[in-house]
Amino acid sequence: MATATSTDKSERLEFSAERAVQVHDLMVKTRVLEERLITMYKQGDGYFWIGGPGEEAFNIPLGMMVDKGQGLAHDYVHLHYRSAGTLLAMGASPVDFLRQMKNTATDPFSGGRNFAGHASIRKWNVAPITSPIEIQYSIAPGTAMAQKRHGGTGITIVQGGDAGTAEGDFATCLVWSSRKGAELPVLMIVTNNRFGISTPYESQHGEKYIADRGKAFGMETAVIDGNDPESSWAGLSKAMHYVRTERRPYLLEVAVSRLYGHSSASGANYNKEQLDCLTAYEAKLEQRGVLTRAAMDAVRERYTNELSEAAKIVRDEAQPDGSTIFDHVFASKNLVGGEL
Repeated sequence: MATATSTDKSERLEFSAERAVQVHDLMVKTRVLEERLITMYKQGDGYFWIGGPGEEAFNIPLGMMVDKGQGLAHDYVHLHYRSAGTLLAMGASPVDFLRQMKNTATDPFSGGRNFAGHASIRKWNVAPITSPIEIQYSIAPGTAMAQKRHGGTGITIVQGGDAGTAEGDFATCLVWSSRKGAELPVLMIVTNNRFGISTPYESQHGEKYIADRGKAFGMETAVIDGNDPESSWAGLSKAMHYVRTERRPYLLEVAVSRLYGHSSASGANYNKEQLDCLTAYEAKLEQRGVLTRAAMDAVRERYTNELSEAAKIVRDEAQPDGSTIFDHVFASKNLVGGEL
């Protein structure tokens, strides 16, 4: 996808070799996790798969840059179901995603009661990921209002897809975060893979860039290449710095790929016509002499073996008991400071 970008080559932050290796490692870990989840679905070890293969080059830098913690002094994170890479970069265990796919009682996100990719991590201010499209954009102004009153540098980060911007919740976030004199510290992110479930971008959007919508609300906006981790890092650095210091909203549109279709409902098969951000980044690292092909293959083999063994363990873990059907549906005093 060709896009305009607010960060040209002269503005990009140069990666150290150490950071490049770390980003690559997390990109591979995320990709292998998604492939394992797809395999579990196809083997009958899960009911449904939806994820973000093709978004690793953006989601990994985002997770690495979040101010992780609990409470108003830290960032609040409202994600969607293609955000496994962000959560892994924040420190989540890939095994827990296998547990949610298998709907085991050991699933720390929902106790085995939710779809794959629907995380909830209270200790890191990760709000519950939901299936209703884009409602996170309506919820985000609430945490941002609390942060505005609290002071400090914590911001609210909300992310969704391009098709979901047709929902009223997206407009709600634009309006409530940009009111004159009451602007909110919200980083609005739209990852644009140019498809809804099966509907192409061109048939649904009158604007050239979704980010342009923010201009009507007086927002700073940018469009960046989310298939390149270095462009992603530079774009996120600029956006986050602005929201943290100015305490005002910022709309960031990110060009990404959709490598395995919308979900298992569309087959979850690899699309060779899409740009693969991992393949492209590995070619760049090999060309620069940062990593050899053998070293990169070894990383993939390690994670493939680890998750293969983890899947065997998860396969035998217990399903939730019927008596827990209403657990985690409503907040209670018992959940304060807890995991869910």
